[in-house]
Amino acid sequence: MSLQIGITGMVFLLTMLVIFWRPRGLNEVWPASVGAGIILIAGIVSWEDILDIISKIGGASITIIATIVMAVILESFGFFHWAAARLARLSKGSGHRLFWYIMLLCFLMTLLFNNDGSILITTPILILLLKNIQLKPRQQIPYLLSGALIATASSAPIGVSNIVNLIALNIIDMSLWMHTAMMFVPATIGLLFMAFLMYIVVKKQLPERLPDSIMDIEESFFIKNFHPLKTKISVETKRKRTRFMMKILLFVFTMRCLLFVASYVNVPIEIVAVLGSVILLMWRWYHLRTNPVDILKKTPWHILIFAFSMYVIIYGLHNVGLTALLVQWCEPIVSQGLFQASFIMGGLVSILSNLFNNHPALMIGTITLTEMGLDPITLKTIYLANIIGSDMGSLLLPIGTLASLIWMSILRNNKIKVTWKDYLSVSLIVIPLTTIVTLTLLFFWVQLVFA
Repeated sequence: MSLQIGITGMVFLLTMLVIFWRPRGLNEVWPASVGAGIILIAGIVSWEDILDIISKIGGASITIIATIVMAVILESFGFFHWAAARLARLSKGSGHRLFWYIMLLCFLMTLLFNNDGSILITTPILILLLKNIQLKPRQQIPYLLSGALIATASSAPIGVSNIVNLIALNIIDMSLWMHTAMMFVPATIGLLFMAFLMYIVVKKQLPERLPDSIMDIEESFFIKNFHPLKTKISVETKRKRTRFMMKILLFVFTMRCLLFVASYVNVPIEIVAVLGSVILLMWRWYHLRTNPVDILKKTPWHILIFAFSMYVIIYGLHNVGLTALLVQWCEPIVSQGLFQASFIMGGLVSILSNLFNNHPALMIGTITLTEMGLDPITLKTIYLANIIGSDMGSLLLPIGTLASLIWMSILRNNKIKVTWKDYLSVSLIVIPLTTIVTLTLLFFWVQLVFA
């Protein structure tokens, strides 16, 4: 047994080290897969455990992939360029107004898709926009950083916006609509607090007036991809494109709402998510006459392998006694009362997330909770406190979430340098305070509505 404990602990630590380091841009799925392979070969996780893992992560993984497919389809419609042009016009030359529109865009994209999909959508939009208005590199950082923090933290209000949240919901046996009923109000208020706090921190770095755009981003994309013989598109064509984009967003919003309806009537939400993706894919095929095979190639299927591999490693830690040890440590804390338990457990998951990434941190925290024999309301409240730690508290360091790692990778690919100093100058002030405020709001909201 001691050998298995040593193997599992070493595999976990080395896996997380390589994921954070990512030598030569190595995809995070490789170290996770190798680590899971070693755990399986060593017999620490059995084949019965594998079937249990598949049952727990299967639906969540399919749902997340389906929503990311929707995000990829949006890109092919020219949504990135359309949204960048809208932001430029709505800001009306004000750097401060642009900040708030970016906050709104990142919040909505996470709610409509998920945190990873939101990063894949909003980061390219912001890069397009900020380069087009010729902001200096240092002036771009507050917008890019604030947008990424809000996009990632916005997965807290609804459980479907984060793959690890969805997996944890299954473990805790909590419905999607119940998660939203208990979490949406306190988490959304917490996000508003976070946005205002970030604005105060970065306000002096924001330009008062924005430079003029060097070209019409939307027009250049439309001409290049649909009308290469034209040099300009009419105002009426732009209006038609805006109406078309709004129809697509309305469809995505409708499918999002249907996920909660499905959860309420006990229909697997992955069925609704896949149906929405297929309909949007057919819509794209009809509108653009483009074979859907390219979307299949662009979809990050490796997320499925990453989620499965990480869960195998976490299950290995569970099998060698980690969760039993955590139960012994945490039971005295939980017995002190719901307020103290929420803060301590939420804080613990925040720390673990920043040390080891929020995927393993939340999974370990959730499995530990299920071993304590807590009453339903206490269990769900402390679980939601863990979600706040995983989705918000994890943002203290840029390695705390998979979405943050994706964001940094996109910036590197676009030769945009955001240092740890840049990141910490905002996160060290904003994230601890936001986490504390949101945990407090959660406790009083549960006491007011559900006690």
